[in-house]
Amino acid sequence: MNKLLKLLQKVGFNGFLLGLFSAIFLAYLFPSAGSSDSEFPWKPIINIGIAIVFFLYGVKLDPKQLKEGLANWKLHLLIQSITFLLFPALVVLILRWIPWIDDDFKLGITYLSALPSTVSAAVVMVSMAGGNLPAAIFNASVSSLIGVFITPAWMGILGNGVEGAEIDMLPTVFELTYKVILPVCVGALLHGKIFPLIQTHLKKLKYIDQTVIMMIVFTTFSDSFSQRVFSPYKTATLFQVAFLMLALFLFIWMLISIISRILGFDLKDRITALFCGSKKSLVHGVVIGKILFPNPEVLSLVLLPVMLYHIQQLIIGSAIAQYFSRKTE
Repeated sequence: MNKLLKLLQKVGFNGFLLGLFSAIFLAYLFPSAGSSDSEFPWKPIINIGIAIVFFLYGVKLDPKQLKEGLANWKLHLLIQSITFLLFPALVVLILRWIPWIDDDFKLGITYLSALPSTVSAAVVMVSMAGGNLPAAIFNASVSSLIGVFITPAWMGILGNGVEGAEIDMLPTVFELTYKVILPVCVGALLHGKIFPLIQTHLKKLKYIDQTVIMMIVFTTFSDSFSQRVFSPYKTATLFQVAFLMLALFLFIWMLISIISRILGFDLKDRITALFCGSKKSLVHGVVIGKILFPNPEVLSLVLLPVMLYHIQQLIIGSAIAQYFSRKTE
């Protein structure tokens, strides 16, 4: 249990998720403080914060590391195919097969399927489990980079069949360009100059990401609580969504395990495929979601499945990482 708690701390479970829960609780207590009617300039601060988050992400991209990682292309192709092809296809089928899912949460589940993999959590768990760490770093970085483009594109396609997914693509692409894509490109170009200066402060810089996310969550749920968005839903409905997220995680894990064995991957590569292919990024989910779904009431419903999946992937993933750690030892 102590080892599990330490691992959860390493992937940011305690502090970050506690901050998220606190942000939601504060939004419930003081909805007017973070709502659209608040006099505090939340919108410009959050917009600047989003640009900073993706600029720093671009700075952390190492071109040499990406080139070296291309050698194990079969593993990379499997992970990226699962993240951006198999996962969305599976969710589309599930939403058709299971009629009892509330329509208001289908958009969030669809959005979850289109998100890229996590960076820190996937890499930490692969490291603890004894997997292929260089491949994990490569795939997490590539997934996060191409997710900036693929996630909005998928939502433009998949969202058309989901109620409430009214995404106006032209303004959305323009907003994504100057808030996300441009900062990433500028950061990547300045990698050689800036990364050596911030390399020793990378652990502290994660608090910038987390602060921006908590501000978005706080303002989004403040608007939702002030508009009573969650009033029509019973507690049982939320448990149904949580159970579906758990079932989805376990099913995708099983599929990755079967496919990686069929392809003849060794244990280290199988571990990397399992952890990188099953993870979904809460950071990208919140930040890109803020742009794709400007309506706070819609965004709060979209983020709920993403947050529930994120919590479960950390808890279950940490336990499985401990199992593989003993096995590889």
